[in-house]
Amino acid sequence: MQCDNLPTRHRQPTKRTRHAGGAVVEFALILPVFLIVIMGIVDFSLALYDQAIITNASREAARAGIVLKAPKLTTTQIKAVAVNYCQNYLISMGAAATPTISVTQAASPVFATPLTVTVSYSYTGLAVAPFLTALTGPLVLSATSVMNNE
Repeated sequence: MQCDNLPTRHRQPTKRTRHAGGAVVEFALILPVFLIVIMGIVDFSLALYDQAIITNASREAARAGIVLKAPKLTTTQIKAVAVNYCQNYLISMGAAATPTISVTQAASPVFATPLTVTVSYSYTGLAVAPFLTALTGPLVLSATSVMNNE
């Protein structure tokens, strides 16, 4: 038989329920930092990829300029090789991939004279890089290839 006038027992919160709110607060504090770190890793990875692409673009343009053929490629044609390579492979987040290309070669490219191709690109980034650009200026990626004419 149950007596209705007995005081009800209050349940003490268990250790688990006392700490549930603390876990939510800790998660709310750590989540923004964690997301910034992840986005920084993604931005840095894209910058490294774009660096590899402009390095390959300078190498491809230099190789196209030194190959033994008559007539030799002009400076404009060598620049076009690098621009085409960059436009096909650079990850530019929807912006126009417009690298700056400079070609230095002898007035008359003959055997064993060097040809230098430099490709520079201003990296815009995805999420973290624009904030860093505001503080430090643009991140300019650059690659130079020097090859001797064949």
